[in-house]
Amino acid sequence: MNERERTPEEIGALMAAQLSGPPILTRPTEPTGVPPVDWRSLSADEARAAWTALRRWVEWFTVRYGVPVSVVPSCWWKHGALVEELSALHVFHQASFDKNDSGYGPLEWHERLTHAQSRLQHAGSGCTSGHYELKPRSWAGETDEAEWDAWIDQTHAD
Repeated sequence: MNERERTPEEIGALMAAQLSGPPILTRPTEPTGVPPVDWRSLSADEARAAWTALRRWVEWFTVRYGVPVSVVPSCWWKHGALVEELSALHVFHQASFDKNDSGYGPLEWHERLTHAQSRLQHAGSGCTSGHYELKPRSWAGETDEAEWDAWIDQTHAD
């Protein structure tokens, strides 16, 4: 069966219909993985759920990948920078192994893990034989407000 040639008007109408209709290439309507955790903005209930999920994942991750205590110490949850790094890895792991992933996610996950290892080790260093409490940084009384305001006014003057 031979299909007849379409006129320029018919081709134009078909193109207009395709452009006004649903996209030819579709993507999943649901986002891949889970949204990142913004620890500063969680409610008490959200925080409990996020901490529980992260703990489960960290315990699985450290066993599965043989991560030594020198990299992720048992007190990992007491180290803000380590929590942030592990949380980011957790979210990326979930996105990489999501059913909507194109198939490259697991490889990219392992590549990113390699880059994260030195940051993990640095963030939790010093606690291989027990938690070492770091003195928390505080900004209370550190910034001269008048100097700060003058600097902003000067740097953004017309």
